[in-house]
Amino acid sequence: MTVSQRAQQLIPSVTLAISNTARQLKAAGKDVLSFAAGEPDFDTPEHIKAAAIQAIQEGFTKYTANAGIPELRDAVATKLKRDNGLHYTRDQVLVSCGGKHSLYNVFQALLDPGDEVIIPAPYWVSFPEQVKLCGAVPVFAHTTELNGFRLNRQVLEPVVTPRTKLLVLNSPSNPTGAALSRDELAGVAALANERNFWILADETYEALVYDGYQHVSIASLSDDIYRRTILVNSLSKAYAMTGWRLGYTAGPTEIIAAMDGLQSQMTSNPTSIAQRAAVAALAGTQEPVYAMRDEFARRRRYVVERLNQIPGIRCGSPEGAFYVFPNVAALYGKRHAGAAATNSTTFSAYLLEQALIAVVPGVEFGSDAHIRISYATSMTNLEKGLDRMAEAVAALR
Repeated sequence: MTVSQRAQQLIPSVTLAISNTARQLKAAGKDVLSFAAGEPDFDTPEHIKAAAIQAIQEGFTKYTANAGIPELRDAVATKLKRDNGLHYTRDQVLVSCGGKHSLYNVFQALLDPGDEVIIPAPYWVSFPEQVKLCGAVPVFAHTTELNGFRLNRQVLEPVVTPRTKLLVLNSPSNPTGAALSRDELAGVAALANERNFWILADETYEALVYDGYQHVSIASLSDDIYRRTILVNSLSKAYAMTGWRLGYTAGPTEIIAAMDGLQSQMTSNPTSIAQRAAVAALAGTQEPVYAMRDEFARRRRYVVERLNQIPGIRCGSPEGAFYVFPNVAALYGKRHAGAAATNSTTFSAYLLEQALIAVVPGVEFGSDAHIRISYATSMTNLEKGLDRMAEAVAALR
């Protein structure tokens, strides 16, 4: 018996694999420091946990409406109006089992075999894999380190074709942390309107931005772009709710209805208890989010400064998320203790073996010159890890 071609062509998540390897090494007694996982090290805020506990105590443990409980869909609509200046009704909102599930719903609802989906590179590893699962074709728009990995019309326009169905717009970005300006978004929006393609706006990291950057949702720029944008967000990053598995989508009623139907056959409703917690997250105090953002900003400054002090590594300062994407290509071709750093994969393996630091090779995100480092870990771990990295790099000859 053989598995389907669909399953055979799927590339497993390297980020999850590296995180699992780091956990196994830790379980074996190794002092591994993981800078791989995209997961806040903060606990879920107390008022959110309290809402979940209350839901359990009240017996709110049954099936809910497939698209999410009404009060959560209303809370999402209220949040989008409050924070993004966007007006959605309840029937334009769908709640799903995490941001990844929300994205997959969008792709399944919009894409047919042969459709082209533009994905700016570097990109989050799941974007092209989910597109391929639909029989569609990922097409990469390559941004560069010279302009901070920022997408603009000039980068995007050459890869638009008559088969272009959708652009994935991830701002702030995983893995680079790049976040687009209003003018850059306006250029992208104008091209989408001219060439008639959809925009999937993944705004998972919108709350985690720094140095005065103001997040702008592309859907807020005009009525025309609002009508062709599907917005995806998640509770995971901003509220430290990764394990709760809740994401949401907002967009045109007919697209949300199609996604609702698909979800009804795949998962049905998200967990009832987590939904009640999500209402508290979106409608309650945002102070824990601000405190987490301020701590991430402090860590980001430290990590960028330390990386740029290591010979052979250069690192820009991203506008958002909790990742840096340093260039390590100047170290390729060097060796130590029988290990050669020839590309981002072997360099990452070298750091794990020699320094017990887990990072993600940039080739998984579409750029072999880089590695991704998450600073969603304690300052103590960052200090220790960067000390180890500096020593490991200095040993390369």
